[in-house]
Amino acid sequence: MGFSGGPDSLALLLLVWSHWPARRKQIVALHFDHRLRGVESWADARFCRRVCRTLGVPFVAASWAQGRPGASEAEARAARHAFFARHSRIMWLGHQQDDIAETLLMRLARGSGTAGLAAPRPVQLLGTRRVNLRPLLGLKKAELVRALREAGVEWREDSSNAGPAYLRNRMRHQVVARWVKAAERDAVAGAARSRELLEEDDAALEAWVRELDPLDRAGCLVRRRLAGRPMALWRRALHLWLMRNLPEADLSRQAFDALLRGVVAGGRLRQSVGTSHFAECRGDLLMLVSRAAKPARIRRSAN
Repeated sequence: MGFSGGPDSLALLLLVWSHWPARRKQIVALHFDHRLRGVESWADARFCRRVCRTLGVPFVAASWAQGRPGASEAEARAARHAFFARHSRIMWLGHQQDDIAETLLMRLARGSGTAGLAAPRPVQLLGTRRVNLRPLLGLKKAELVRALREAGVEWREDSSNAGPAYLRNRMRHQVVARWVKAAERDAVAGAARSRELLEEDDAALEAWVRELDPLDRAGCLVRRRLAGRPMALWRRALHLWLMRNLPEADLSRQAFDALLRGVVAGGRLRQSVGTSHFAECRGDLLMLVSRAAKPARIRRSAN
């Protein structure tokens, strides 16, 4: 499980350790030092090691070789999760209800759909071999902190969480409290409820698009299988086509939307999808064509 030494991950470690005694020997605490806070980061690692030694929990630590002041949240997160992936197939993470509200606001700001707005999920499947588990999403951070204080348990505080350098911090300190006050209700719990509903909707849309089976055996998207269907299904089918044919593609939102409009409209279409391929609509099919390849013949695909 991920263990930073903060109240969330410490509460998770203690809860799992306390309520799952038969599996204590299978718990491994993973600590990643982003090397962004100097001596403070070193002290965090020492604290975590001491806690794990007391509990008899194996402790694995690593530091980010490319860590530097000013690194983005995305870079730090990617490095941390790469470390987690190398050491565990099942990751327990200490995200709680406040994280849901912050994530929802952050993703609304960038225009995410249901899949993005349904994060963080209590059970998150990563391919066929890895899963992230977040059992604390029903609890607020204040509840975890209060429980630790009542038990006389100490934890580490990340001083960078108090500053405005990262978007999540700005959401936490400048937006969420005012949002709750303006709503005159528990807006954080409301965000958690919305997350659950969005996850249900996302799962339903995923099931629907797979029932339509929009790709043929060669990986081409068959337009007629989506004819008359809601735009959300076209969008998901196109994502499925990209992941099947060119998973490394990193289309901008504008490029993806342009491709989507062209596929829905039908007719001839040829759009770049990376440095080495084109997406081409030929008749009823959307196919991936190498820039070096000769124009492919139009072929028919069975339903």
